[in-house]
Amino acid sequence: MAAEWLEESSRGPHWLGFLADASDLLAGTLDPDMVPAIIAQVVVPRLSSWCAVYTSDNSGPLRLVYLWHADEARIDGLREQLADMDIDAADTRVTSMIHLPESQVLAVPLMARGRSLGMMCLGRPDRFPDEVIQFAEDIGRRAALAMDNARLYAQQAAANRALQRSLLPPNEPEVPGLDYGVIYEPAGEVNEVGGDFYDLFKAGDDSWRFAIGDVCGTGPEAAAVTGLARHTLRLLAREGYGVAAVLGRLNQAILEEGERARFLTLLHGDITPVPDGLEVRLVSAGHPEALRLRPSGKVEAVTTPQSLLGVFHEVVFEADTVHLDHGDVLLAVTDGVTERRSGGRLLDDDGGLAKLLAECAGLSARAVAERIRRGAAEFASEPSADDLAIVVLRAR
Repeated sequence: MAAEWLEESSRGPHWLGFLADASDLLAGTLDPDMVPAIIAQVVVPRLSSWCAVYTSDNSGPLRLVYLWHADEARIDGLREQLADMDIDAADTRVTSMIHLPESQVLAVPLMARGRSLGMMCLGRPDRFPDEVIQFAEDIGRRAALAMDNARLYAQQAAANRALQRSLLPPNEPEVPGLDYGVIYEPAGEVNEVGGDFYDLFKAGDDSWRFAIGDVCGTGPEAAAVTGLARHTLRLLAREGYGVAAVLGRLNQAILEEGERARFLTLLHGDITPVPDGLEVRLVSAGHPEALRLRPSGKVEAVTTPQSLLGVFHEVVFEADTVHLDHGDVLLAVTDGVTERRSGGRLLDDDGGLAKLLAECAGLSARAVAERIRRGAAEFASEPSADDLAIVVLRAR
């Protein structure tokens, strides 16, 4: 039946329809581990009784990564036969025939962008008609391109994740009297490097600094500004500059980047343990307002809105001083939380974030951060299109 279907469809519209369906299947995945399985499912049993997909890394030896047979009970036996087949003797640049007991094997190279990615081996008990060979070669070209695209996609995703990790704090310090929780979630399937970041670090013998920021845009340009901001904050803090002076110098540093400059919203604060809690001096440069939660459930904004960074040359920042009694919580988020959208509404419309925070009285800092993250996720049914960062500071 399969052979009869093939003889008819290889010369008519069914052939074109199947080829289009195969292309859609192959193009529909960006997981390199899934492509070999899709290749086998496409060709068996339409072109062959079985299919073996081999791949190679950096021109190394071919290795079997997926095997499929129309009769699943024969897969193990076929695997033993293929182990004795000298697949490396096949030319990975041209289609060739290999003989196995009870099978004719068509070895189709998987070539994409001038590079050999492996081999697709099709087996059937009778000879391969010319039409089948042409069809298999066409599928092989499309499969190789899908495989290469998936590999490039995976490599880019891995690079993005590595770059994103490099922009986050290398460690989380112990701060006397402070219970804290932090969450960072990049948006998107590929985890493209975003502009959101946070930091918490020791600035002196008895003081620590924290920051949470959002660079306009995503990708390498945003990552460059993120890196500049985080390193500038740490360097100037350790040289004794106050939080307001740090933001003034960071603003100038961003503007000096010229055309590469990106707008940046930033909340930067200094934490000093005191006998009755924590003393926090902080500056909000165009950033969503920081909120303080009292153990009673009362929530209030504690920052004065000031100019975002990277816009104006002549800008002077002033620090707000906030006292956190034992049990008080300070919440800072990026707009991935406040601007989470559901239809025509944003999460922070009508003080939505404050209402969410009010439900967190009595929770640990990590529990508060998780509750805010979960609230943002549940606010809309669709996945978020924006990164989010959450920093929660709680006076023990």
